Amino acid sequence: MLMKKHVLAVLVENRAGALSRVSGLFSRRGFNIDSLTVGETENPAVSRMTIVAEGDDAALEQIIKQLDKLVDVIVVRGLSGASYIKREIMLVKVQADEKNRSNIVEIAAIFRSRIIDISPTTITMEATGSMEKIDSFLQLLRPYGVLETARTGSVALERGSSVLTVDAPPQS
Repeated sequence: MLMKKHVLAVLVENRAGALSRVSGLFSRRGFNIDSLTVGETENPAVSRMTIVAEGDDAALEQIIKQLDKLVDVIVVRGLSGASYIKREIMLVKVQADEKNRSNIVEIAAIFRSRIIDISPTTITMEATGSMEKIDSFLQLLRPYGVLETARTGSVALERGSSVLTVDAPPQS
C-alpha cells in the first residue's frame, strides 16, 4: 500500500455546515487532513476547498466517491494526477534587534518575502510559495527567534485552460 499526498479541489455550496460535513467524511474514513483551505469563489454562493491528505490511491478514490454523494458538494477533482500550481502563505514574526535586523532582511529578500511590520524588537514577514520553500525560509529564521507563525495551508489550481466550475464535468 503506497501512501502519498493527494490534492483535492472541491466546490461546495457556501452555507453553514458544509465544511463540517466534508471534514467529517475524512475523519470517519481514517484520513488525516494535512491542509485544508476554504474560501468563497467568484460566485458568492459557492466555496472552494483545497484539501491535502495522505493515503493510498484506492482510499482516495473511495473518498472522492463519498464526497460526490454529499448534498453540499457540487464537484470534486483530484489534482494529484494533473499538472497544477500549489502555493501557501505564511506570516512569521521574528525577534529582531539592531545586530541581527539586516541579516533577517537579507534572508527575507532571498526568499522574496515581504516585510509587513517592523517594531523595535520584531520583524513580521509574509512569504508565499511551495510548502518546501516556506519550510526552508522558516528554518533559516529559527536561529533568530521565531515568535509566531500563521500558515494558510495549500491552495491549488490546475495549469492551463482547465477550470473547476459549477458546470465542470465529473472526474473520470
